[in-house]
Amino acid sequence: MSSLPAREIPGESGHPFFGPIKDRFSYFYTQGELIYFTARMEKYKSTVFRCNMPPGPFLARNSSVVCLLDAVSFPTLFDTSKVEKLDVLDGTFVPSTDYTGGYRTCAYLDPSEPNHSILKGFYISLLSRMHDKFIPLFRHTMSGLLSGLESEVSSKGSSYFNDLNDSMSFEFVFRLLCDKNPSDIKNVGSKGPKMMDLWLFGQLSPLMSLGLKFVPNCIEDIFLHTFALPFFLMKSDYNKLYDAFHKFAGPILDEAEKLGIKRDEACHNLVFLAGFNAYGGMKAMFPALMKWVGSGGADLHRRLAAEVRGLVKEKGVTLASLNEMTLTKSVVYEALRIEPPVPYQYGKAKSDFEIQNHESSFLIKKGEMLFGYQPIVTKDPLIFDNPDEFVADRFVGEAEKLIKYVYWSNGRETDDPTAGNKQCPAKDLVVLLGRLMLVDFFLKFDSFEVETGKVLLGSAVTFKSLTKPSDSDSNGNGNGNGNGNDS
Repeated sequence: MSSLPAREIPGESGHPFFGPIKDRFSYFYTQGELIYFTARMEKYKSTVFRCNMPPGPFLARNSSVVCLLDAVSFPTLFDTSKVEKLDVLDGTFVPSTDYTGGYRTCAYLDPSEPNHSILKGFYISLLSRMHDKFIPLFRHTMSGLLSGLESEVSSKGSSYFNDLNDSMSFEFVFRLLCDKNPSDIKNVGSKGPKMMDLWLFGQLSPLMSLGLKFVPNCIEDIFLHTFALPFFLMKSDYNKLYDAFHKFAGPILDEAEKLGIKRDEACHNLVFLAGFNAYGGMKAMFPALMKWVGSGGADLHRRLAAEVRGLVKEKGVTLASLNEMTLTKSVVYEALRIEPPVPYQYGKAKSDFEIQNHESSFLIKKGEMLFGYQPIVTKDPLIFDNPDEFVADRFVGEAEKLIKYVYWSNGRETDDPTAGNKQCPAKDLVVLLGRLMLVDFFLKFDSFEVETGKVLLGSAVTFKSLTKPSDSDSNGNGNGNGNGNDS
């Protein structure tokens, strides 16, 4: 039993029909996402409280959740002995399986379901087999992004990073899994990112607001949050993507069949892994990374460039040299902390149990839906100093132990994904790619300036200037002296 004082969970969900609609309007239109939570934290003087989460009627049968908005209570959502992860990826509603070929993909399965361990183990082994490809392939696709960035800033005076990043991310994922340039694939070509975007939008639209000033809120609310978008609007594009993966990811699908996974099911899971998990994650993470590095200004850029160029000149671009770039690594962790690419986590209580925050203990009842909003949780002021500030060296030296409070991967950063948990199987790859993006950027440029805003999935970043090093100042030619393999 906890030594903390017991407290009734504050808050309420209101009328089962009108309460969720009222809260939905507050969430999207009158308060906005962040204030929706912080106002309730202040009202109830608690980081644990009850409320409703979108979308509500008619897409969700029960919108009521218990919010866990501190670094102590939030990890309960990772404990699959206490919470069930069955169909909770998107919260209180589940998109139609039409979007995934009629299958519940691995992300929607609870670890207790037999297919989960088979599919998750398959993902982990797949990534393990491909580890030698990560560095050279990502650097190859990054070279195109950086060339496009430089060209557009030079010719137009600015460059919208998100579009370049989407193209780079889709190319990297497709080349990694299919060993083909998507631009060479009939029916996909350069349209691949937009096709993925439409497929993602169809599934996640109940959790979004378009922010269109000329559309009344009540109209948007009806079309996005009240009824599901029919799959037939995205069916043609999805089928083209599925056909491309089915044709060119043959060796991967062969391995899946050896594990007893039906080829069709394996391919739909692979498209989901590529589009929802990988491309969707990169679409959100990389603009956020460059946004926050941009906010650090010329001094941070100078320090990053010095670290990157010094180690690349000595050791090349390898896993060994990347692991020695302590500031670069800290910057990536800090970006993942301050703007996690996956902001929400859900889990349904398997039984009655007690949880604690910093001040109190609370009784959770069996069947209650638990919810955590990471952009608040990972700014817990009792864990992090100046939690709302981007501190580039926050995780350098002894302070690196604080990465256990970085939760973006559906687990602690100090934990590892297994076939029996729900942690992102590509957790370490995501951190690696973030570091590689900074390495290749600062091998080519000294500094930059950006303007930032919001888009449906994260931050919008527009580059306004780029400063290149003089020949005498540059320690690297952008390629290092390594071939990208671990040394």
